[in-house]
Amino acid sequence: MKYLVLLGDGMADYPLPGLGGKTPLEVAYTPHMDWIAGKGTIGLVDTIPQGFTPGSDVAIMSILGYDPLKYYTGRGPLEAASMGVKLGEMDIAYRCNLVTLSNDGDPVMLDFTAGHISTSEAREIVKYLQEKLSGDECDFFPGISYRHIFVWHNGSDRIQTTPPHDIVGKRTGEYLPQGDRSDFLLRVMDEAKILLRNHPANARRIAEGKRPANAIWLWGQGRAPQLSKIAEKYGLKGGMISAVDLLKGLGIYAGLTPIEVEGATGYIDTNYRGKAEKALEALRVMDFVFVHVEAPDEMGHEGNVEGKIKAIEDFDEKVVGTVLEALPKLGPARLMVLSDHPTPITLRTHASSPSPFAVFSTELQENMGKGLSFSEKSAEESGLLISPGTKLLNLFIQNWSSFISKQDLGVQ
Repeated sequence: MKYLVLLGDGMADYPLPGLGGKTPLEVAYTPHMDWIAGKGTIGLVDTIPQGFTPGSDVAIMSILGYDPLKYYTGRGPLEAASMGVKLGEMDIAYRCNLVTLSNDGDPVMLDFTAGHISTSEAREIVKYLQEKLSGDECDFFPGISYRHIFVWHNGSDRIQTTPPHDIVGKRTGEYLPQGDRSDFLLRVMDEAKILLRNHPANARRIAEGKRPANAIWLWGQGRAPQLSKIAEKYGLKGGMISAVDLLKGLGIYAGLTPIEVEGATGYIDTNYRGKAEKALEALRVMDFVFVHVEAPDEMGHEGNVEGKIKAIEDFDEKVVGTVLEALPKLGPARLMVLSDHPTPITLRTHASSPSPFAVFSTELQENMGKGLSFSEKSAEESGLLISPGTKLLNLFIQNWSSFISKQDLGVQ
């Protein structure tokens, strides 16, 4: 049996008055996800444990079968792993965003992506920060676009930080790092702001009418987590496809091989079809492949409803459609499509509500076939809720047939 998971990050949403009370998923043209939901099984999955800030790190950890209450330490170490950054026992890894702040006393978070700065420009800036600010206490490591890593050696994890995408348009003063030894982080952030003020890359960006990367924002800290390997648990060889370091790192800790795709950007211009083709190619030698597409989530953060609808439609046509076309050639297989969490247009950040998932199996007796479409409303109407979400992968891989046979009314 082959297992393939296709995840559209943040696809789920809330009804919007501008869409006639429908969600972007309901409005988007998604014939392939609708086919999977209609012929297979659709339901809701609860991926965010109570008390956790909703985010892809926690949600996808749940989807991969790891209880965040037990295993989650922060997103920083996950992204560090994707870059090959080895953390010592006392190291704390922070996510380090290049951001754009306003030029006043208590600056406003104007853009948590620094205008979706290019990776080449960002690497130039992060390398400069490493030269000027690193030492025995800390190091900077370049990632992709605005996403980078800061490692505090012998640092403290008893600090409160705030994701920059949660405070767009707000004054940043009350959201700065607080807690044990936070003065060190504040000093690093202040010194970086001074250094970046006159950096050549920012001068070029301003001249080109682009937003400068005039500050760093430290958040998402944690120590290296200790996860069991999916390959060992299920006896499967698996891979992870994502342009986002967070997901690559989580896959590495879970024992999944990172699979690179040319043109994968983590944005709306990503190589959707290339991801699907690489997944199908990997399944020739692997048993399990997880494909992550970030674009719908990015559009949710931007509050861009048209962009989110387009991202969902591109995901359906170029990722899900490409996989469905090849599905008969895979032999016995189970295919899952899902959203990890809602990223509502109205909130422009993540929410904790359960999200829709749908599973189709080439073993036809493993499908419920209720004819429902793929949407939040249909998933709720199905009566099927997987909670906690950590149950989902085990059901999908080991117990789907027996699970479906017990769902006479589609209610768990």
